[in-house]
Amino acid sequence: MGKQIRAVIFDLGNTLIYFEGAWPQVMQRADRELLAYLRSAGLPLDEALFLDRFRTRLIEYYEEREAEFIELTTAYVLRNVLYEMGHANVDDALLEPALERLFAVSQEHWKREPDAIPTLDALKASGYPLGVISNASNDTDVQTLVDKTELRPYFDFVLSSAAIGIRKPNPRIFSTSLESWGFAPSQVAMVGDTLGADILGARNAGLFSIWLTRRADSPGNHDHLDTIQPDATIETLGELPILLANL
Repeated sequence: MGKQIRAVIFDLGNTLIYFEGAWPQVMQRADRELLAYLRSAGLPLDEALFLDRFRTRLIEYYEEREAEFIELTTAYVLRNVLYEMGHANVDDALLEPALERLFAVSQEHWKREPDAIPTLDALKASGYPLGVISNASNDTDVQTLVDKTELRPYFDFVLSSAAIGIRKPNPRIFSTSLESWGFAPSQVAMVGDTLGADILGARNAGLFSIWLTRRADSPGNHDHLDTIQPDATIETLGELPILLANL
């Protein structure tokens, strides 16, 4: 085991798993599944109005959370949209299965990276405790994806921003995750694909930051190439065990 690092935290999306499909079309189908469930549960919703308002509100809240580093959940957005459309005080017993229908559509398109299991096996064999921190608007969705991709047995914790209300790069989400281990931040590595969330957050919290570039070709990362520098860079997960061993 590397002398410096005693544990490793991973991002989830575009790090351990990747999305296969056309996102806009998948989201359109998911929104319609959500609408169909709400109607079947007795809410007389106008199709065009609901679909437009729900997706518009999601985009607005996504932009807001990126600026404030707080997590506004999909349940919060949906409840507000229903309130605006005359349906106040909708019970959680209705919203939870409705959101499961929504996320079930996109869950079909998330696939495990081919080198994820071999990498995690190697790290566990070397004695590294492992965890996950994911920025996401629904905790159940994150937990379901971890189970569907058979990653659960490798991790001591799977922490989502939806569960605690703050997002990477807020340092508190990292300090919260470390409480279960008792390691100093400098003894923990954070592996992720996003400079503005994973790498900046890890650096601000005192963790060793490792940028995974395989799926990192995004406008957000391009904006930060000159301003956010990781402690180390790898192209694939398979490079991680050797990197840690040589620190």
